[in-house]
Amino acid sequence: MEIIRDHFPNLSETQKKQFSQIAEVYKDWNQKINVVSRKDIDEIYIRHVLHSLGIAKVQAFLPNSRILDVGTGGGFPGVPLAILFPETEFTLVDSIGKKIKVVDEVVDALGLKNVKTVNDRVENISGEFDFIVSRAVAVMPSFVHWVKGKIAKISRHELKNGILYLKGGDLSEELSPYKTVEIFELSEIFNNDFFDTKKVVYLPMKYRGK
Repeated sequence: MEIIRDHFPNLSETQKKQFSQIAEVYKDWNQKINVVSRKDIDEIYIRHVLHSLGIAKVQAFLPNSRILDVGTGGGFPGVPLAILFPETEFTLVDSIGKKIKVVDEVVDALGLKNVKTVNDRVENISGEFDFIVSRAVAVMPSFVHWVKGKIAKISRHELKNGILYLKGGDLSEELSPYKTVEIFELSEIFNNDFFDTKKVVYLPMKYRGK
């Protein structure tokens, strides 16, 4: 929890409480439905919470903006981001029902009012979003195909609307088709060995006629 406060010193008392509750809530639910590996559950603040918040270091989300978390699993990166940006609307989607059940319980336990969960494939989600976030659920070409048409055309943030994707390793081949892609090294943001190969991949979406 201290590492979260170090990197995000302006948290409200509500946010501090919610972040501090995360470990206990996930440990409790993980014993019933395994959504976080046993190895990771003891380091949940670095490997899951802070990792998720790497997206916030690349782009802070404005009030009333809409964020879609695809393949949220146990609620990452969506839940930590929803705590950090309480006036932003988050939709967390996963095709596996038991994972969404855990997310629902976590959201309820933390008192998050800005999170909607959907148990479905992302292709079936309607609406448009300012940003689509995810944690390495597929190679980028597949992911881009899944979310086609779901990114709003009018941008209000510093970065143009698009995809903010948490990934690791050598991505040069996977990302070679995308000339506008930007890569942000989390090792330059967070001083911890876990982030040595971790990145935020930003892909702005192009639209016809622009």
